Amino acid sequence: MAVKIRLKRLGKIRSPHYRLIVTDSRKKRDGRAIEEIGKYNPNQSPSFIEIDSERAQYWLGVGAQPSEQVTALFKVTGDWQKFKGLPGAEGTYEAPVNNRDPKEAIEAAEKDAADKRAAAEKAKKAEEEAAKKAEEEAAKDSDEESKESNEASEAAAEGEQEN
Repeated sequence: MAVKIRLKRLGKIRSPHYRLIVTDSRKKRDGRAIEEIGKYNPNQSPSFIEIDSERAQYWLGVGAQPSEQVTALFKVTGDWQKFKGLPGAEGTYEAPVNNRDPKEAIEAAEKDAADKRAAAEKAKKAEEEAAKKAEEEAAKDSDEESKESNEASEAAAEGEQEN
């Protein structure tokens, strides 16, 4: 019996996630498996990869042939290097870090939102003050212009009266 290690597709349309399974090569892609040895979700950032290294080493040792995709996953996790005896058995996979408590995340989001609201209010007040100042200066300028025009008209009126 030819044993393969391959991916079994799960999930909805356009949002796949996979299980790494050991199965007979003659079975369907999503058919019955001999054993499930891991999970893979490419939709997360970074991709979620969870492989039972001990079971993967066992199945590789007894001759199970991994598919190309599974071989790539094994190389990322370091299982392929461990099996072949190559350097770099620690792999390059960096597990997603989730060290924040959900309550802390919510509080941080609320604080950020409050800070943004405060900054927006501050900017609005500064804009209103600048508009007020501009109005006052415009009013001052118009008063000065009206005074100058009044003086000029008075001077013109006095000049006409003398004539």
